[in-house]
Amino acid sequence: MKPGIVHFKAYPQVMEGRSMEYVETLEKVCEDDFWTAIEVGPCGDTQQRDIARKMLEVAHVTVCYATQPTILGNKLNPHDFDPIQRKKVMRSLKKCVDEAYELGAGFFRFMSGKDPGDERRDEAMDIFSDVLHEICDYVAEQGDMKVTLKVFDRDVDKEALIGTFADTRKVAKPIADAHSNFGVLADLSHFALLREKPEEAIPLVDDMFMHFHIGNCVVEKGHFLYGDLQPRFGVPGGNVDTPEVRDYFRLLLDRGLLNKENPPVLSTEVRPLLAEETSGLVIANAKRVIREAWAQA
Repeated sequence: MKPGIVHFKAYPQVMEGRSMEYVETLEKVCEDDFWTAIEVGPCGDTQQRDIARKMLEVAHVTVCYATQPTILGNKLNPHDFDPIQRKKVMRSLKKCVDEAYELGAGFFRFMSGKDPGDERRDEAMDIFSDVLHEICDYVAEQGDMKVTLKVFDRDVDKEALIGTFADTRKVAKPIADAHSNFGVLADLSHFALLREKPEEAIPLVDDMFMHFHIGNCVVEKGHFLYGDLQPRFGVPGGNVDTPEVRDYFRLLLDRGLLNKENPPVLSTEVRPLLAEETSGLVIANAKRVIREAWAQA
């Protein structure tokens, strides 16, 4: 696999619009040769974006561009029932595609918007399918970047339309059949939020191109870290630590999804949340978990 890290989660200050810190913290990640892939978010400053692109190129890393900060941060809904609003959202997302190419990204992370509920879910999924076709076409017009659909929870935190792996297959398979640049991203930290098991969910989609995330979550209601906050591995009350990461590695190895011929990106998504935590400590925690879990897998 290509072990990666989600830059804007490990260094959450970069999402506050401080472009200088975007580059400064990105340099720290680029200098750490443990990571062979880096997932970046939006960088609104053109000059800083150019610096970031050159830095990522020199570091010789695989670059993935995430739209979650744009979609969640601006409460965008790619499958808005209002066609006028949907066009506005598409313009924003196509700008993300342009920015991803400017940063030298090879992969483009995408997600669904809010779930409208049982009565209009099928309608929303049809609209979202059309959106995915359009995004894949737009990406292909400019280069060879691939699009990956990331699956989020439906009723705990993100409340996303695509909130089960059965629905993921329903939407993703026709897109993957029509577009060679499309696949699915499965996040270990989301399975507990989805109330699904990786060994049952992954086989539903692993005939398509896949990338992976690992991280932690808390599903205990009333816990101060409840939901999809991406806490460090082993945080008290959390659902994911070394044994769960080990088992995930074993599953992906057994199904041939981790392999030497075409190693996928497998990124860590964790962030400092508690007073005693820093970005450096949380990153070191993740690297230790990955090493130990891999040794046991």
